[in-house]
Amino acid sequence: MSDNAESPTETPKEESQPPSDDSSTNEEKKKIDVLLKAVGDTPIMKTKKWAVDRGRTVQSLSQFISRFLKLDANEQLFIYVNQSFAPSPDQDVGVLFDCFGSDGKLVLHYCKSQAWG
Repeated sequence: MSDNAESPTETPKEESQPPSDDSSTNEEKKKIDVLLKAVGDTPIMKTKKWAVDRGRTVQSLSQFISRFLKLDANEQLFIYVNQSFAPSPDQDVGVLFDCFGSDGKLVLHYCKSQAWG
């Protein structure tokens, strides 16, 4: 089973050309930029900014981070929005972005122990 099929994709660093038609604009709207920040003693991901499908759940994102960091199966991972609350595991990332995103990205903090609310 390939992790690449289920994992978010790294955001390309392109900024020179505007989209030429509506199909590329619709493709951008299907993905949102998520900035992942480590908290406490949790390992830091080298790639912090990811393009994630809007329909992806917080639980699937948490599973991806755990696999990416090669955490043990018995280690928990907590995800927080705005350093204040942990969203429900079945919450769509797109809804969180619509409510709490700023500057075109959603900032999520991850840690191995409870940190906030």
